[in-house]
Amino acid sequence: MPTYYAVRTIPVTHSLAAPLRRSSSPLPWQAHAARRWGTLKEMALIDSHAHLDFYIETPTERDEVLRRAYAAGVHSILAIGIGDGPATMQQALEIADSTAGAGLPQGYPQIYPQIYASAGIHPQEAAHATSEALEKLAALGAQERCIAVGEIGLDYYHFDNPDIATQKQAFIAQMRVAAKLRKPILIHCRTSELATPQAKEKFGGADTWEDLLALIDEHWTPHGLGGIMHCFSGTVDQAEQSLAAGFHLSFAGNLTYPRAQGIRDAAVAAPADRILVETDAPFLAPIPLRGQRNEPALVVHTAAALAELRGISPEELATLTTENFKNLFPTTR
Repeated sequence: MPTYYAVRTIPVTHSLAAPLRRSSSPLPWQAHAARRWGTLKEMALIDSHAHLDFYIETPTERDEVLRRAYAAGVHSILAIGIGDGPATMQQALEIADSTAGAGLPQGYPQIYPQIYASAGIHPQEAAHATSEALEKLAALGAQERCIAVGEIGLDYYHFDNPDIATQKQAFIAQMRVAAKLRKPILIHCRTSELATPQAKEKFGGADTWEDLLALIDEHWTPHGLGGIMHCFSGTVDQAEQSLAAGFHLSFAGNLTYPRAQGIRDAAVAAPADRILVETDAPFLAPIPLRGQRNEPALVVHTAAALAELRGISPEELATLTTENFKNLFPTTR
């Protein structure tokens, strides 16, 4: 299974950036969040983006991950259905369907989160967005527990990624599918600013955010369906443009990284009714577990950090982000 790198370039304006510090020496707000995260275990959180089909290292790994998530207070998860390409993008929906109700007798204590799914063709797989693949996407998207199309978008970071024209074509085609389904989209956007010299040469001076927002404005915003800027890693200005286009901003573990001041600025500036939290598991584990294999249970760290940054209690943050998710996806109520 190929690795999909969801970490995007983190633009940091020097006038707003905090001095760089080693991750072993947490920033003051990180220390506060670390002390407070435990209270979130009593709250019901939603992980709005996790790749559950990646948990196959052992026969029981996924079951163990889901049990730990529920025990940590993560009661719902949006499983991302990109698979390792269109041939396997149904895997997230299969997981969601197989765990619906968790197969437990009525009245038995709940031990698994509610799982919903998306389906989509990642920009790294844009060359495989054939008519057959798009038909399959439409069929998956029509299923009850498939609540979104994604993650889709543009990625100019890796040299091996398809050319810009191919990525744009796949993105537009999938927005058309989502519009017919009347379901929100989940956006992946990664720039080439920190890419290898070969990738920079391939993608030239193209601006991923500029291209992405232009396509959204033309092909998506008129439908009024909204969506999620997954693992938001842009600037305050890009956040404002995303919000104006009808999107929610979902913050992942990189919110807690020392150099991510630009993301934190956006997280503080965003309106309360448009923020979400996610893990992007198994990637992007938050501090204090950065570098380890991420999983949905660890979204409590990101949630605690976001609550601290916005000056609200963990309980308020959990209630707020849960309500925002359910407003965007009414069928999850």
